[in-house]
Parts: sequence; structure tokens; C-alpha cells
Amino acid sequence: MRYSIEPGLNLDEVAEQNRPVLDEDDEDAFIVEEIGDSSDERQVKPIRTLESRKGMVFDSEDDAVRFYKGYAKKKGFGVMRRTTRYGEDNMVTYFTLACSRQGKTQCSEKNSFMPNPSTRMQCPAKSNFSRREEKFCITSLTLDHNHPISPSKSRFFRCHKKLDLHSKRRLELNDQAGIRMNKNFGSLVMEAGGYGNLEFGEKECRNYLQEKRRLQLGAGDAHAVYQYFLRMQSKDPDFFHVMDVAEDGRLRNVFWADARSRAAYESYWDAITFDTTYLTNKYKM
Repeated sequence: MRYSIEPGLNLDEVAEQNRPVLDEDDEDAFIVEEIGDSSDERQVKPIRTLESRKGMVFDSEDDAVRFYKGYAKKKGFGVMRRTTRYGEDNMVTYFTLACSRQGKTQCSEKNSFMPNPSTRMQCPAKSNFSRREEKFCITSLTLDHNHPISPSKSRFFRCHKKLDLHSKRRLELNDQAGIRMNKNFGSLVMEAGGYGNLEFGEKECRNYLQEKRRLQLGAGDAHAVYQYFLRMQSKDPDFFHVMDVAEDGRLRNVFWADARSRAAYESYWDAITFDTTYLTNKYKM
């Protein structure tokens, strides 16, 4: 990631002279999207320059987001994507990254007596990025927060939680060996030297393994499905099936259609049917 800096202004002058491009009423009209986990494991560049100069220019939108997330992690606050504007070519021309505590609390009418707790408190901290040719530049920023921030608590924000490749592999191997989730996660904690040294929690580990299991069949099940299709084809010449198998022999996708379905297609054209969640627990989907 490369960036350039316009000389001559310190950050205090920038905050005073550069107001946000959008006012608060305009910004509230946009959908708020919190920035989640990123699979990109490249190291973030030192962010001390952002604290002393204006006019940082980034090669891409991803570089700008990665840089601001690094700044937020060092300072101790979460990040969300507040606004995004697109040009006629469908390319992003402007976007805002803000503190995750920006915005107003919205009460739901479903359960007004026991509302869910909210961390939104209209925090003003944010940074606006505009596209200039093929790069993105910080056009204005607000650094002050209206709530305490703590670098030691950065790991609790979803945008800063990240499973590295080593941890993913360890989780998969332990899971295949039948080790329970609490002990599986505990082994990572012991290896890291404590909870505070991990950039993720047990919930992230559990979600990762559930996603890995979702499309995996048990041992021998793919062969059983294939044998069943052969039996159906011997009874019904119009029975058709296709199986998509990965290089490691794992079944990825299955399609089949019997004579009744093919006849219905000729009469009604496109028709989509959804099977129920039968046996989803068995296959850990």
C-alpha cells in the first residue's frame, strides 16, 4: 500500500478547516453497514502519519479501509461504513468510515418494554474518502469521540476480529479428531498465552467450523447417493442426475430430475422447489 501526503497542515488545523461533506440529516438517510471480519491478512502500515498530516492518498478503496481499520484498532474503537456513493460507471466515488457508535438508537415496536441494549450514541468521529482519478483521498476527518476509547478492548469489536490461517487449520484438525469446541478453543488460548493475545473469541471459532461443516457429507454418504441415483435410473429411463465432485473427492453439488419433474417443466417452464431441513442436524448443516 502506497500513499502520499499534502504538506503544511497539522491535524488540528484539518479538523477545524475541513467540515464533513454531508450534514447529519443527509447521512442518516444512508444505510449503516458495519465492517466485518476481513480475510486479508496483510499487515497494516504504521498509522502515525494519519495523526499528523492531511491529504493521505491510497491506491485503492481496500487500502483506505484497511488503513483506517488499523488506526481504529490502535485507538480502541470499532469501525462501520456509514455512506457510499457511486458514479455513472457504478464505481465508488465517495464513502465514509465512522466510529461504530455513530448514529441514533432506534427503538423497535416489537418489544418496547424490553428493548435490546444499543451502543449508538451519535459519536462524531469519522473519515471521508473521495475518489481522485484511480485513487482515494481523505477529504475530511473528525477525530474526537464523545465516549471513552480503550486500545486494550479493540479485540472485542467485530471489525477487528480475525481468524488467521494457523488457527483455522488447528480448529479443523481438532474438530476432525472429535475435540469439543470449548477444548478446541482452549488449546488456541493456551498457545497464544491468554485470551488477551487472541484477535477472536470462541463465537468466531464456532461460526467458522459451522460454515466448514455446512456443505460436508459424512463418510460414504456421497457414494450412497450415487448408488441410489443408479437404482432410480434403472427403474426410470427419464431419470437424470449430475454430481459435482471436488478434486479431493468431496461432493459439492447435486442435481437430479425424475420423469414427473421433467414433464412439469415442459408444462410450466421454470419451477424451483426447496427441500426441507430433513437430516440437517445429522450432516451438521
